[in-house]
Amino acid sequence: MATQTGHLRLTYEDYRLIPDDGKRHELIDGEHVMSPSPSTKHQRISLRLSHALHRFLQEHRLGEIFVAPCDVVLSDFDVVQPDLIFVATAQAAIVTEANIRGIPTLVVEILSEGNRKLDETIKRQRYEHYGIPEYWIIDPALDQVKIYRLVSGRYGQASVLSLEAQELLTTPLLPTLSLPLATLFK
Repeated sequence: MATQTGHLRLTYEDYRLIPDDGKRHELIDGEHVMSPSPSTKHQRISLRLSHALHRFLQEHRLGEIFVAPCDVVLSDFDVVQPDLIFVATAQAAIVTEANIRGIPTLVVEILSEGNRKLDETIKRQRYEHYGIPEYWIIDPALDQVKIYRLVSGRYGQASVLSLEAQELLTTPLLPTLSLPLATLFK
């Protein structure tokens, strides 16, 4: 279960002092948020998606994919660790040796039992606030993917893809990508 601790507004410098304990630590508007390690189903989906995207990006040279844990420093008060991060070639300068400093092209969160509200509400609002062009929420319990795309500075109504409908995961950010949901949820 994701938990929020403390009442101080922490900064990235404070965040860097948090000991590595194997859990996911993030700052959301200066609040320290901690989540336990993800489930094995979560890990399988993350591995399958990262493998498919990595292969696609190797062929098309459109950018790079990163997997958690990898800090994305959106501001001094917002430091997140999405499950997957895509940085387009045109934005390569935001990738540093230590982290990603700036706005990635696409972030992906895979829901776990305790992080649904954090990912579907709080992080979605933060990602929208910072202008991340596309945000995917993968729901292993429902075998669904919700896709939010930024339109005029706001995320429009989510497109919901389901395994049951045998849909394909596509995005204008990665032309010609066509990933069957069965690849993720098998």
